[in-house]
Amino acid sequence: MANIRDVAKHAGVSVATVSRYINRKGYVSKEAKEVIEQSIAVLKYKPNLVARSLSKKQAKFIGLIVPDIMNPFFPELARAVEDVSLTYGYTVVLCNSDRNTEKEIHYIETLKQKYVAGFIVTTNHLDAQHYTNLELPVVALDRTIHPSIPTVSSNNKEGSYLGTTHLIEQGCRHILCLRGPKGVGPADDRLAGFLEAVEGKEIQVHVIDCPFEYNQAEQISKQTLLTYPSIDGIFASSDLSAAGALKAAHSLGIDVPGELQIVGFDGISLGEMMTPGLTTVAQDIYKMGAIATRVLIKLIENLPIEHKEIQVPVTLVQRGTTRSVEK
Repeated sequence: MANIRDVAKHAGVSVATVSRYINRKGYVSKEAKEVIEQSIAVLKYKPNLVARSLSKKQAKFIGLIVPDIMNPFFPELARAVEDVSLTYGYTVVLCNSDRNTEKEIHYIETLKQKYVAGFIVTTNHLDAQHYTNLELPVVALDRTIHPSIPTVSSNNKEGSYLGTTHLIEQGCRHILCLRGPKGVGPADDRLAGFLEAVEGKEIQVHVIDCPFEYNQAEQISKQTLLTYPSIDGIFASSDLSAAGALKAAHSLGIDVPGELQIVGFDGISLGEMMTPGLTTVAQDIYKMGAIATRVLIKLIENLPIEHKEIQVPVTLVQRGTTRSVEK
């Protein structure tokens, strides 16, 4: 098996030059890069990752922390993070925090001991200083942690305004907003967009706290629909909540979209599989994960990033839970 000295000898350069090229640290001329790359290919050289991680105190691992792996939104994000990471030679370690701060701290500290290269974080349950004090690259995905930490998200306020306006345009005059958990950035922003959309209009509104969770959303929706039978529209701050609301309507014998129209938010693939199909404000989930990963790898490799905050546009996908399309 070839080693770094064999590569240097084959390329006609010093061991130090090959080391700088492999570690991407220090100057290596264009000509030297080309001959080193050729030699690595010919000799089928593979760097000793264990030795490199010990010497650099960094392994080619990326920690991805999600709050709830049961929510289909996060596996779709994770797929993008994994795909892009692999193209750059990084391996993703997926950590499910269950919205538990102690569990999240455990994952962070454990991965630091394993010389993780950086973190992509889709939670915001810890104080910002836990992340700013890490002395490791961190990118926030779908959540804002701190102004100093790059953030990739969708335009949540604009999206909820779009979804709520669609309900109003389809004739809804008594709308329930399943607002999502308080203190979670996307849920707060989506509430703001909802309130802006109904402001000044002759719309009766109910705003209910609801976790991004199917069973609880079903229970909350069922009780609210029983209490206020004139509700003719639901804006849900997540597709899982919208799915729960659809199940509640079905159990109560309420026709969707004839008597009740529903709009979700996320654009997860589950929405296409439902009957009727879920009208939703779709985020480009894959694009968000891909961008966040590229930003993190740039930080890890000491490359400049153009923007600290990146917002990915959203679109309204009209399906069968609103009357704008056929059932």
